[in-house]
Amino acid sequence: MARMHTRRRGSSGSDRPVADEPPEWSDVDADDVEDRVVELAEQGYNPSEIGGKLRDEGVTGTPVPNVKLATGKKVTEILEENDVANELPEDLENLMVRAVRLREHVDENPQDKQNKRALQNTESKVRRLVNYYRGDKLDEDFTYTYDNAKELFE
Repeated sequence: MARMHTRRRGSSGSDRPVADEPPEWSDVDADDVEDRVVELAEQGYNPSEIGGKLRDEGVTGTPVPNVKLATGKKVTEILEENDVANELPEDLENLMVRAVRLREHVDENPQDKQNKRALQNTESKVRRLVNYYRGDKLDEDFTYTYDNAKELFE
Protein backbone atom coordinates (compact mmCIF):
# COMPACT_ATOMS: atom_id res chain seq x y z
CA MET A 1 0.00 0.00 0.00
CA ALA A 2 1.41 3.37 -0.98
CA ARG A 3 1.15 5.92 1.77
CA MET A 4 2.30 9.20 0.40
CA HIS A 5 2.79 11.64 3.27
CA THR A 6 0.73 10.39 6.16
CA ARG A 7 0.46 7.67 8.76
CA ARG A 8 -3.24 7.21 8.07
CA ARG A 9 -4.70 4.74 5.65
CA GLY A 10 -7.15 5.61 2.91
CA SER A 11 -10.76 6.02 3.90
CA SER A 12 -13.09 3.55 2.29
CA GLY A 13 -16.29 4.90 0.84
CA SER A 14 -19.25 3.51 -0.96
CA ASP A 15 -18.79 2.51 -4.58
CA ARG A 16 -20.92 4.05 -7.28
CA PRO A 17 -23.44 1.52 -8.66
CA VAL A 18 -22.37 -0.13 -11.90
CA ALA A 19 -24.60 1.29 -14.63
CA ASP A 20 -24.30 1.80 -18.34
CA GLU A 21 -27.37 3.95 -18.88
CA PRO A 22 -28.92 6.80 -16.89
CA PRO A 23 -31.79 5.95 -14.54
CA GLU A 24 -35.29 6.31 -15.99
CA TRP A 25 -36.21 9.05 -13.51
CA SER A 26 -33.43 11.25 -14.90
CA ASP A 27 -34.48 11.66 -18.52
CA VAL A 28 -32.78 14.94 -19.43
CA ASP A 29 -31.61 15.79 -22.91
CA ALA A 30 -27.84 15.45 -23.40
CA ASP A 31 -27.66 18.85 -25.12
CA ASP A 32 -29.37 20.51 -22.14
CA VAL A 33 -26.85 18.91 -19.78
CA GLU A 34 -23.92 20.10 -21.92
CA ASP A 35 -25.35 23.64 -22.07
CA ARG A 36 -25.73 23.67 -18.27
CA VAL A 37 -22.15 22.38 -17.80
CA VAL A 38 -20.78 25.19 -19.99
CA GLU A 39 -22.97 27.76 -18.20
CA LEU A 40 -21.70 26.66 -14.78
CA ALA A 41 -18.09 26.70 -15.99
CA GLU A 42 -18.52 30.27 -17.23
CA GLN A 43 -19.81 31.18 -13.76
CA GLY A 44 -16.47 29.99 -12.34
CA TYR A 45 -17.24 26.48 -11.10
CA ASN A 46 -14.63 23.76 -11.49
CA PRO A 47 -15.48 20.28 -12.86
CA SER A 48 -16.10 18.59 -9.51
CA GLU A 49 -18.35 21.46 -8.36
CA ILE A 50 -20.25 21.25 -11.66
CA GLY A 51 -20.89 17.55 -11.09
CA GLY A 52 -22.18 18.25 -7.58
CA LYS A 53 -24.44 21.06 -8.77
CA LEU A 54 -25.93 18.89 -11.53
CA ARG A 55 -26.49 16.10 -9.02
CA ASP A 56 -28.16 18.40 -6.49
CA GLU A 57 -29.95 20.99 -8.66
CA GLY A 58 -30.07 19.24 -12.00
CA VAL A 59 -31.17 20.65 -15.33
CA THR A 60 -34.66 22.20 -15.39
CA GLY A 61 -35.33 20.62 -11.99
CA THR A 62 -34.37 17.06 -12.95
CA PRO A 63 -31.23 15.78 -11.18
CA VAL A 64 -28.38 14.40 -13.28
CA PRO A 65 -26.71 11.67 -11.19
CA ASN A 66 -23.91 11.04 -13.69
CA VAL A 67 -22.93 13.41 -16.50
CA LYS A 68 -21.03 10.72 -18.40
CA LEU A 69 -24.07 8.43 -18.50
CA ALA A 70 -26.35 11.28 -19.53
CA THR A 71 -24.12 12.69 -22.29
CA GLY A 72 -21.54 10.03 -23.10
CA LYS A 73 -18.76 12.51 -22.19
CA LYS A 74 -17.01 13.54 -19.01
CA VAL A 75 -17.43 17.08 -17.67
CA THR A 76 -13.84 17.93 -18.61
CA GLU A 77 -14.39 16.67 -22.18
CA ILE A 78 -17.45 18.91 -22.51
CA LEU A 79 -15.47 21.89 -21.21
CA GLU A 80 -12.59 21.24 -23.63
CA GLU A 81 -14.98 20.98 -26.60
CA ASN A 82 -16.49 24.35 -25.72
CA ASP A 83 -13.15 26.04 -24.96
CA VAL A 84 -13.97 26.85 -21.33
CA ALA A 85 -11.58 24.36 -19.72
CA ASN A 86 -8.99 25.57 -17.21
CA GLU A 87 -5.40 25.70 -18.35
CA LEU A 88 -4.38 23.51 -15.39
CA PRO A 89 -5.92 20.19 -14.29
CA GLU A 90 -8.15 20.65 -11.24
CA ASP A 91 -6.11 18.46 -8.87
CA LEU A 92 -2.88 20.27 -9.72
CA GLU A 93 -4.53 23.66 -9.35
CA ASN A 94 -5.89 22.78 -5.90
CA LEU A 95 -2.48 21.58 -4.71
CA MET A 96 -0.78 24.72 -6.05
CA VAL A 97 -3.28 26.97 -4.26
CA ARG A 98 -2.61 25.05 -1.05
CA ALA A 99 1.16 25.34 -1.52
CA VAL A 100 0.90 29.12 -2.01
CA ARG A 101 -1.22 29.46 1.15
CA LEU A 102 1.20 27.30 3.14
CA ARG A 103 4.24 29.24 1.87
CA GLU A 104 2.68 32.54 2.95
CA HIS A 105 1.87 31.07 6.36
CA VAL A 106 5.39 29.65 6.83
CA ASP A 107 6.94 32.99 5.80
CA GLU A 108 4.90 34.75 8.50
CA ASN A 109 5.46 31.98 11.08
CA PRO A 110 8.97 30.58 10.62
CA GLN A 111 8.77 28.67 13.90
CA ASP A 112 5.85 26.53 12.64
CA LYS A 113 7.73 23.31 11.89
CA GLN A 114 4.60 21.24 11.28
CA ASN A 115 3.38 23.46 8.47
CA LYS A 116 6.89 23.74 7.09
CA ARG A 117 6.80 19.96 6.68
CA ALA A 118 3.30 20.16 5.18
CA LEU A 119 4.62 22.67 2.64
CA GLN A 120 7.47 20.33 1.70
CA ASN A 121 5.03 17.45 1.23
CA THR A 122 2.58 19.54 -0.78
CA GLU A 123 5.28 20.91 -3.07
CA SER A 124 6.54 17.36 -3.55
CA LYS A 125 3.06 16.27 -4.64
CA VAL A 126 2.84 19.25 -6.99
CA ARG A 127 6.15 18.36 -8.64
CA ARG A 128 5.08 14.74 -9.00
CA LEU A 129 1.79 15.79 -10.64
CA VAL A 130 3.57 18.26 -12.94
CA ASN A 131 5.78 15.40 -14.15
CA TYR A 132 2.68 13.27 -14.71
CA TYR A 133 0.85 15.91 -16.75
CA ARG A 134 3.88 17.38 -18.57
CA GLY A 135 3.58 17.03 -22.34
CA ASP A 136 -0.06 15.93 -22.18
CA LYS A 137 -2.04 18.61 -20.35
CA LEU A 138 0.91 20.89 -19.56
CA ASP A 139 3.65 22.39 -21.72
CA GLU A 140 6.90 20.46 -21.94
CA ASP A 141 8.78 23.32 -20.27
CA PHE A 142 6.30 23.89 -17.40
CA THR A 143 7.95 23.82 -13.99
CA TYR A 144 6.47 24.56 -10.59
CA THR A 145 7.89 27.45 -8.62
CA TYR A 146 6.26 29.44 -5.86
CA ASP A 147 6.48 32.63 -7.92
CA ASN A 148 4.80 31.02 -10.95
CA ALA A 149 2.04 29.58 -8.77
CA LYS A 150 1.47 32.90 -7.02
CA GLU A 151 1.18 34.67 -10.39
CA LEU A 152 -1.38 32.14 -11.64
CA PHE A 153 -3.72 32.63 -8.68
CA GLU A 154 -3.67 36.39 -8.20
